[in-house]
Amino acid sequence: MKLKSIAAFLFMAAVTVFTSGAEGAQSKTEQKKEHSGVLVVYFSRTGENYNVGKITEGNTAVLAKLIASKTGADVFEIVPEKAYPETYKECTEVAQAERRSNARPAYKGDIDISGYSTVYLGYPIWWGDMPMCVYNFIEKHDFSGKTVFPFCTHEGSGAGGTVRSIRQIHKNAAVRNALAVKGSVAQKDRREAERLVNEWLKK
Repeated sequence: MKLKSIAAFLFMAAVTVFTSGAEGAQSKTEQKKEHSGVLVVYFSRTGENYNVGKITEGNTAVLAKLIASKTGADVFEIVPEKAYPETYKECTEVAQAERRSNARPAYKGDIDISGYSTVYLGYPIWWGDMPMCVYNFIEKHDFSGKTVFPFCTHEGSGAGGTVRSIRQIHKNAAVRNALAVKGSVAQKDRREAERLVNEWLKK
């Protein structure tokens, strides 16, 4: 009886170890779940904005979230280490000073884009251009072989020369035409913003 009890105990222990190992392997597999291959990267600013007043969700963020929800993309937000001023006038002054000095403001965290084949890149138009923190991001990463879809918010200047700038920086990427939506539309007419996003995604 004792020998049988010992054998039964050893058998149960072996089963427990095997089961735990399998569960552990499954857990690790789940942790290594592959991403979608599609990424939305964007910068957006809250606070006082032109033609929309004080906002708690940035104009470009509205578009970024719509695009991500429709494409199943992963999302990375470019968040400057030093926040831009809350007031619109002060922010424009800082943005202009950064542009004149060709600054590259640091941002928090980062993401490895090497495994993504498609990148949606979003930004507001400041002084007819991308904010300099966005330049910092796109210059730090290699977009070679990727398809890049720029999207932006503005209040009359469209995408400016930003598509051309991205193409010049990343000559080996396929940079498509931009989606340009007025910030006031993104904030005040979400149905229209969604319609514009849907049309652009179909192209």
